[in-house]
Amino acid sequence: MDNMMEYKGYWAKIRYSDEDECFWGKVEGLKNASITFEGKTVEELKKDFKDAIDEHLKMCKELNCDPERQCKGSLNVRLGTELHTKAKIKAIEENISINELIKNAVASYLKVR
Repeated sequence: MDNMMEYKGYWAKIRYSDEDECFWGKVEGLKNASITFEGKTVEELKKDFKDAIDEHLKMCKELNCDPERQCKGSLNVRLGTELHTKAKIKAIEENISINELIKNAVASYLKVR
């Protein structure tokens, strides 16, 4: 993953600020939390990222709440009427659910099984 970091199941996109002369990152896909970090070197960036995640998890534990995750395993997809209709017809032909058809299509696109 170019420009991405992962730690304890959280991933973040990494950017560089020429103005501040530092790397910075943000954990993407969280609705209720904002986790950002930075560093002048890759080593500082990695350490700050891990510290930010560890602090997030510690705070959740102290508040007795489940940590928010970026991907929960379900999502809403807006296909448009024409594509939705074609997908539904194909799912019926294949004798599978439309959810299974879409899951298979995404897995095929990403070349994973």
